Amino acid sequence: MAEVLLYHHVQGLTDGVRAFADELRGAGHTVHTPDLFDGRSFATLEDGLAFAREAGFEGLAERGVAAAEGIPRDVVYAGFSFGVMIAQQLAQTRPQARGALLMYSCLPISEFGGEWPESVPVQVHGKEGDEFFLEDIEAARALVESSARAKLFLYPGTEHLFADSSLPSYDAPAATLLTERVLAFLAEVDDGA
Repeated sequence: MAEVLLYHHVQGLTDGVRAFADELRGAGHTVHTPDLFDGRSFATLEDGLAFAREAGFEGLAERGVAAAEGIPRDVVYAGFSFGVMIAQQLAQTRPQARGALLMYSCLPISEFGGEWPESVPVQVHGKEGDEFFLEDIEAARALVESSARAKLFLYPGTEHLFADSSLPSYDAPAATLLTERVLAFLAEVDDGA
């Protein structure tokens, strides 16, 4: 089975993020969920963004990279929104990465060295009308164009954190499809070992 390092979104390590990780564990995968906010979670996206701005995005990202130090390098790096910046950095720069799952966000590949490693398969997931994801969609498309092992999945709707079952933005049909695609991806990564 695959090993996954999963980074939470800006509202924190919510019950919905934990439930997603548990679903992957239920399929036999090992999932690590570092809490970069020391137990804090936020009721709204705005509150979470305010906390992250005050704490400093760069410092929080450094905590995320440090959390990977005790984890084997041959893992799948996954992130929800805010967590994508850490997952993408590690997948793009850490030797032996097995894959990447970028949910609700994608940064330009130039942020971390200019090219995506051809050995690292990646999925990008987002809502086609999500105002936050629309800021990243060109970066996601460029990533897909740069690698034969990259796929972009767009879902109808405008919700940002749509796979977090603990939030009002939860979209059960889209979340189910995202989870199915993630599980298929992890099975492929595991078969490729």
